[in-house]
Amino acid sequence: MTRADSAHRPRTDAGRRLPAGRKADLVDAITDAGQVTVAELAEKFAVSPDTIRRDLDRLDADGLVIRTHGGAVSPQSGAKPETALDLRKQVQMAAKETIGELAAGLVDDGDTIMINGGTTALALARHLADHRSLTIATNNLLLSTEIDPECIRNLYVFGGTVRTHDHVSIGPVHLGGLAGGVDLDVRCRLSLIAVGGVNTASFSTSNVAEATMMRDMMEAGDTVAVMIDSSKFNRKLFAQFAPLAMADYVITDQMPGTEYMNAFAAAGVEVICPE
Repeated sequence: MTRADSAHRPRTDAGRRLPAGRKADLVDAITDAGQVTVAELAEKFAVSPDTIRRDLDRLDADGLVIRTHGGAVSPQSGAKPETALDLRKQVQMAAKETIGELAAGLVDDGDTIMINGGTTALALARHLADHRSLTIATNNLLLSTEIDPECIRNLYVFGGTVRTHDHVSIGPVHLGGLAGGVDLDVRCRLSLIAVGGVNTASFSTSNVAEATMMRDMMEAGDTVAVMIDSSKFNRKLFAQFAPLAMADYVITDQMPGTEYMNAFAAAGVEVICPE
């Protein structure tokens, strides 16, 4: 066979490559497609569905893809940029609703709270409908579309650079208000922060600027509750922005394993999850 023939030959031997090479190709395929199924990947790479599932589990643990029921999505772009948030809404939907309901149970009428960006935060907003006289500060540009206006006394949005694909603003945790354009430092009774990953030492996310803002929002709260679905455990993303001890609560959809329960206990963190 000539080199030219080889160059035009369909790639039918992908499944016989070394695992590291296949995993790199998997990341590329998922990034390009945005959202794929196990069956599609098994056919593309000529390996068994069980092999693909194991590879996706490993890639998910490394923070390179987001595992979904029956497949995976890309955490960086969530497929095409214009559909990034819509795709994230489809990932772990039931888990996020559970977390949102549990998190809403920490909120009292008349509270001052901070909520960050992301789809878990939007689930929380939907479960605040029965609350009243809340003062909310957020960088989540979609929160006002999800929350019941009847529960809000004041809603403030932090300024800064807008990340249009994620519908969040990134900037300082301050609000304008004083004469001469001086910003106001703000504090709240409760900070509710959704994060991208957790390991037995710290919370993490993939974007440095967002990580800085999330830590500032945690520091501004008298009480801090971190919201994270069970698929994001054992995930160590690029920006390790806060040790476990910065949280008072971790709210999740499933009871973590013994290793994590011990780590949370050592850090003084209470775990809230369904019974």
